Amino acid sequence: MDKVRAKGTVIRALGAMSGTSLDGVDAAMIETDGVAIHGFGRSGYRAYSDDERAVLRRALGQWSGPTLGPATDVTMRAHQELLADFPDADVIGFHGQTVAHAPRLHGTLQLGDGTVLAQALRRPVVWDFRSSDVALGGEGAPLAPFFHFACAKWIGAEAPVAFLNLGGVGNITWVDPRFDAQQEAGALLAFDTGPANAPVNDLMQERLGLAYDKGGCVAAGGTVETGALELFLAEPFFAKMPPKSLDRNDFAEMVNLVRELSDADAAATLTAMCAAGVAQAMEHCPTLPTRMLVTGGGRHNPVLMEMLEVSLDCPVEPVEAVGLDGDMLEAQAFAYLAVRVARGLPTSCPGTTGVRAAVGGGVVSVP
Repeated sequence: MDKVRAKGTVIRALGAMSGTSLDGVDAAMIETDGVAIHGFGRSGYRAYSDDERAVLRRALGQWSGPTLGPATDVTMRAHQELLADFPDADVIGFHGQTVAHAPRLHGTLQLGDGTVLAQALRRPVVWDFRSSDVALGGEGAPLAPFFHFACAKWIGAEAPVAFLNLGGVGNITWVDPRFDAQQEAGALLAFDTGPANAPVNDLMQERLGLAYDKGGCVAAGGTVETGALELFLAEPFFAKMPPKSLDRNDFAEMVNLVRELSDADAAATLTAMCAAGVAQAMEHCPTLPTRMLVTGGGRHNPVLMEMLEVSLDCPVEPVEAVGLDGDMLEAQAFAYLAVRVARGLPTSCPGTTGVRAAVGGGVVSVP
């Protein structure tokens, strides 16, 4: 543990992420001192089965009750199976599975116990990343922006760039790499852009029994219903100044806006809503970024990517264009944040979550 806590020492960190898309668990290794990225390691993925996904779906939006126990069991089992395959990690960043997020009301809830995981894997585990931020008045999300700043440094960016993560919910990080540290005023602005893959995934599951719209094939055959799109953009969330964050189900009524549409038209309209939310978000950025680097599952949807290219006034590219792994960026982020927590470095600041001051969240559990 001394090696993990020693500032300035480069160590091998393993991060895990199970997002609100409910597809499975990502795990990825990086080498870092908690400030700079020194290298990327191997990664892995453990998909949720249909039965496991159904268990997790029943827990969404729940703060207590009988659905949380089985969902916690699924979360812990999947993570333990995958993370055990990385015996060379010095420390593990464990995010858990978010099932409810309402920072101004109840708080934020991620299923999973890092203490149990540390005992099972015999490695230090950093977890519960969001609670400290929420306790100090922050949104508790997004948390990847500090890592995005390190990525901008790693790719050698010399002017503002933006990272757009399209998971269940969309979030954007505007980065000015000319600053020395993430917590400096003006270095970062981050916030949720609106729903992303979650409504489309739910539509596919409900109507077609599919986990998601693979390759955007269903949406590609449809036409956007502009009336529904206009109603969506009238939601107060889009006019609200950042920082701001969403729960996966905050826009659940979106499905009602497309209830009478064909499968293809409904998919096309929900996809357009995701792109429109991003376009609205650009109005809050301090300056136009030189490029928009897209990560998360949404970048695999060519219909969504084309909509973004049409609606944004900057180049839109998957993060692979700069040598990053868009499937693993969030898992890598929690590996990076784990090292920062262990070394007493901040993991969020006013520009990323609206927290009153830079704060280092997270609990460190040792075996």
